[in-house]
This record gives sequence, structure tokens and C-alpha cells, in this order.
Amino acid sequence: MDCSDNNHCSSCLYDILKKIVLLQKQDFDLDSFTGCDKPFLGPLITNNFYNTRPIQLYVCATGVPWSFNYTLADGTEGTSDILRVESLDDCCCTCRILYTNLENNQVLSTDQFVTIDLHSCGAIRCFSDTYVAL
Repeated sequence: MDCSDNNHCSSCLYDILKKIVLLQKQDFDLDSFTGCDKPFLGPLITNNFYNTRPIQLYVCATGVPWSFNYTLADGTEGTSDILRVESLDDCCCTCRILYTNLENNQVLSTDQFVTIDLHSCGAIRCFSDTYVAL
């Protein structure tokens, strides 16, 4: 991953994250996109309700996913690299930390947020759309 140009925000990452934010807010057009920027949540346009496209953002210098500690209301602590993009401000992305319940393989949300400078990101990975109780 080449992170040598820190003078501007990666427009492709920003554009994809912006589409995800609009999509999660149900504020999108119906252009036919695929992958991270397809204009609907879920594997097919159905009556199923999805509200989140979980992502991983990768550290530009090392190529590993950004990972963050979290503490749940019951005191359970963990580390997760699964995020829900909530907002964008210039080259900063605010994300909610998500985690996976290993018992039922369900993605759950925390009430903890992180802000990531997109200058430090080299790649994005999108997971299957899902419903997350916010």
C-alpha cells in the first residue's frame, strides 16, 4: 500500500464511504452499483430490512485492519476491527465500533465511536449487509 501522498484524502475511499453513509440513511439514487457502493442494503432488493454495511478500514502503512477496544454496558471488554461508518467530515470518518457475537455469529453495535483520518487508510473491506440495533 502506498501512503506517500498525504496531501489529499483518497477520493475513492471517501466516495465509497459517502455512498455507504447515504445508503444507511436511505438517501440514495438508484444507479446500478455493485460491491461496496451498491445502492441498497442486502443481497437482493427484498422486503428484508438492513440498516448497516459493516466495513473494515486498513492501516495504510501496515496493511492490517484498524482495531479498537470497546467496553459494553455490562462491563464486557473486547477488541474489534468491524465498523459502521456514521459520518464524514472532510478526510475524517466517524465510525461506530461493531462486534460479532460468536454464539450466533450476529453483528452487534457498541455505543463507542472512533474518528479515523482517511489519510491513514489504504483499503476498505465491506461485509454482507445486516441489521444492527443502534
